[in-house]
Amino acid sequence: MTIYKNQSPWGSPPGGGGSGNGGGFRRGPTPPNLDETIKKLQDTINKFTGSGTGGKKPIILGLIILVVIWALSGLYRVLPDEQGVVLRFGKFVNTTQPGLNYHLPFPIESVLTPKVTKVNRMDIGFRSERDSGFGQGGGVADVPEESLMLTGDENIVDAEMIVQYKIKDPVPYLFSIVEPELTVREAAEASLRTVVGRNKIDETLTTGKSLIQEDTKMQLQEILDKYNSGIHIVAVQLQDVSPPKPVIAAFKDVASAKEDKNRMINEAEGYRNNVIPKARGDAEAMILDAQGFREARIKRSEGDVAKFNTILKEYRKAKSITQKRLYLETMEKVLPEIEKIVIPDKESGNMLNLLNLNAPQKEVK
Repeated sequence: MTIYKNQSPWGSPPGGGGSGNGGGFRRGPTPPNLDETIKKLQDTINKFTGSGTGGKKPIILGLIILVVIWALSGLYRVLPDEQGVVLRFGKFVNTTQPGLNYHLPFPIESVLTPKVTKVNRMDIGFRSERDSGFGQGGGVADVPEESLMLTGDENIVDAEMIVQYKIKDPVPYLFSIVEPELTVREAAEASLRTVVGRNKIDETLTTGKSLIQEDTKMQLQEILDKYNSGIHIVAVQLQDVSPPKPVIAAFKDVASAKEDKNRMINEAEGYRNNVIPKARGDAEAMILDAQGFREARIKRSEGDVAKFNTILKEYRKAKSITQKRLYLETMEKVLPEIEKIVIPDKESGNMLNLLNLNAPQKEVK
């Protein structure tokens, strides 16, 4: 195949031609030479790989790759329960929110990502096996140096407590205190000792637990705020408050005796509350009955007096008639209630005249 000068590698002359009338039809832009393109690409690769040249080119390529990797190392991800704290040469710069973020690569900047939403637990006065590394079970180990403390009346109690806390502000949490967990533990122990020292042993063992929890939480939060720790106390829970083990049996006996005393007092108060209202009711009923009886006697007496006064008026008007009427009325009331005896008169043969109503009567003035 013959290639003319300035002829395209595709075999067509640039000026056209080939038409029968010599019309000079002109094609569009000439396509690139594929062989030349591949050759240029190979030359570019050889420049960086150093093929056929000196040994400095691979070093430059390696440095470029290292710079790119170093720049990309500034990418970091903050999880949803974390907050990023950016340090520039060890000094705090700013905080970042959850998601993909970027900082200047090490050693210029570095990032700390504390978990700010996680609720941490700390045991005071005991250690669970899982947390202390004693085993995998659910048992606990006592820590007497933390749990034994004095009450306000100079008795010893064994108090165990759980503290739940979380990070409120990550910046002071990371830079204001050296060992946050140790700080929380010692502050919690000091707060509990202070509050227990204000209460007597009876309140500490029985009814005062809820108040001790609230006071301990407030005391602990005040201490941590003074330290500018950036820690928020979520909850304080007393697990067990009891006398020391060597004297726990004696304390139980005392507690049982107090319970018996309170039970007997409650029973006596219940009996009193039952008897006294009943006695008061009976007394009130007797008083009401006596008042009713008094009123009835008074009314009856007033009626008798009124009746007597009426009869007296009639008697003064007609003495003999009134006397006979009273006598007959009295006999009508008396005779039906007594046994009657009839005695005949032998001389006259008639019935004995027992009632001589015609006999003269003495005048009543």
